[in-house]
Amino acid sequence: MTNDGLNELQAITAGVKLEVYVSTFCFDCTRLKRLLDTHGIAYETVNISSVAGAAERLERETGKRGVPYVLVNGQHWVRGYHLEQPGRLNPELFVNELASALK
Repeated sequence: MTNDGLNELQAITAGVKLEVYVSTFCFDCTRLKRLLDTHGIAYETVNISSVAGAAERLERETGKRGVPYVLVNGQHWVRGYHLEQPGRLNPELFVNELASALK
């Protein structure tokens, strides 16, 4: 990720509550959390395998069962994976989707 993208990620997440929905043994989840951790982005983890109602909420509100997904300020969902991309996570695309969710 470029420094501009990193600065944008840090800027758009300042003061924002991020809940990262994950499951046990999820490589895409590990990849997303590593990206956020590397750039000092604060988030809470919600494991859909162990938090009652989390999987149901994710499916009800996104229509998806796959993780990771990020719930932004308790209102907007952003996917934390990109099946169509090499490596399955495109940091720039993630930042753009996150920024769109905050508009």
